[in-house]
Amino acid sequence: MFGQVVVGPPGSGKTTYCNGMGQFYTATNRQEWRMGRKATPTPIGKADPGIFLSARPFAIINLDPANDGMPYTPDIDISELITLQDTMEEFSLGPNGGLIYCMEYLEKNLDWLEKKLEGIKDKYLIFDCPGQVELFTHHNSLKNIIDSLRRTLDIRLCCVHLVDSHYCVDPSKYVALLLLSLKTMIQLELPHVNVLSKLDLLEAYGKTAFNLEFYTEVQDLDYLLERLNDGAFGKKYEKLNRALCDLVNDYSLVGFHTLAIEDKESVIKLAETIDKANGYIHASMNVNSGF
Repeated sequence: MFGQVVVGPPGSGKTTYCNGMGQFYTATNRQEWRMGRKATPTPIGKADPGIFLSARPFAIINLDPANDGMPYTPDIDISELITLQDTMEEFSLGPNGGLIYCMEYLEKNLDWLEKKLEGIKDKYLIFDCPGQVELFTHHNSLKNIIDSLRRTLDIRLCCVHLVDSHYCVDPSKYVALLLLSLKTMIQLELPHVNVLSKLDLLEAYGKTAFNLEFYTEVQDLDYLLERLNDGAFGKKYEKLNRALCDLVNDYSLVGFHTLAIEDKESVIKLAETIDKANGYIHASMNVNSGF
């Protein structure tokens, strides 16, 4: 089994992404785009001409107990087990504490999710996760759930971390974005694809200081430091800014792909990247090549 775990802060477009990818995979299922030497591949868009997406049945699993306005119909929904509203009312918790409780409750009752997943064994899985950042940066329940599913059901997962591209307009927000992405990569320990979402709306937030490649490839952050240290406030934290940028540079792990969910070519390129990350592309090539 293969799949992707979709995480990201509130407003990054996770549910819209899951719905869009579901529509995309539905379209690929109507016309099988196959891979392998023995197949006759049908190129799609202007993406890498050597890569072709294979048809796949898929299932969307909603793990967000606060997600009650989904544009898709989930194949598995955590609200059948627990909801945020009920948790907040019963235990007098706020939304943040309630979400943590819900994830801990799911971890303790993981057999419920495993039984549900066994009913969709042959499908490609898309997990729509809550947007509370501590759940995928330092709280262990989500990580434990993912690790357990990988072991017991042998699921090859890739983390798709969505962040709003408008953070690129503000240097300080961009550095915070880099730290969030880095911590998520270290915490979840999965093949990882960071995505700047809503790229089609970036210009509406203002002009970026550098071209898009600077932000996607996380190029020399010394140039960004000059912007961070502008003004009295920035100069006050000059040493801190330097330390944060050095931290990101030292790990040299963070990079971004881009996504405009309404743009077919953008979705295709990202889908190909995810398939490479979780190994789905190699499994599909082996099947279609007769190996």
